[in-house]
Amino acid sequence: MTSEELCLTVLGSATPYPAVDNPCSGYLVSGQGARVWVDAGTGTLGPLQRHVALGELDAIWISHLHADHCADLLTAYYAALYADIGLGAPIPLYGPPGTLDRLAHFLTNTASRSPVEEAFAFHALHDGHQARVGDLELTSRTVAHGIPAFALRVESAGRSLVYSGDTAPCAELTHLAQGCDLLLCEAESAAAPTGEEPVHHTPEDAGETARTAGAARLVVTHVGRFLTPEQAVDRASRRFAGPVEYAAPGARFAVGQPASQSR
Repeated sequence: MTSEELCLTVLGSATPYPAVDNPCSGYLVSGQGARVWVDAGTGTLGPLQRHVALGELDAIWISHLHADHCADLLTAYYAALYADIGLGAPIPLYGPPGTLDRLAHFLTNTASRSPVEEAFAFHALHDGHQARVGDLELTSRTVAHGIPAFALRVESAGRSLVYSGDTAPCAELTHLAQGCDLLLCEAESAAAPTGEEPVHHTPEDAGETARTAGAARLVVTHVGRFLTPEQAVDRASRRFAGPVEYAAPGARFAVGQPASQSR
């Protein structure tokens, strides 16, 4: 893979807490020289540094404010301002409305509010939000997770990656994922809930979303504790005829390339 290719690197995919060898949700999306940390789940700041220093990121994008998707923003704050990073400017941070206030509320220990704006230049997401990070085009859509939550489409040089964030199956995600080269879709639920609205995909749901959207390739992630990765891949494959893989920590996927070219 070259720095020009659109690439997905899995920093972690565990839920709702890190496994011994797998942090929570976090991914590095890179292409055309740009690098975006997508979800900063518990433990992902460590493996991120195998690929890029915190101060060299072009942006951070957060799907929602559950801890297994954003907790490492807290340690990133300390790294950015009080260690050896030496930021030239605050890191652009895209996330749900209220993200910086949530961070500041946790981080503030005196009468003075912690200076979170010195670490992060915040941009509040909304349905249909668009941003350009280098040569990467980012589009966010609201999805169904019971709290403000977003899915992401990244496009670069004719290639497209869609990340579900956490969500039940919904029309907004299917529309966002139309014709994408790679769909990174959560598969947390071993079974659909009874008597309440779903807030996650089952593996079958992930396969169905990929099939309906016409995705070329499916990578299941955020697999729940009552499923194995093998079970999730097998069950998703029953609904989707294309390649189905698991977002193992450390895995890299060349978006728009055959599965054999990823590792």
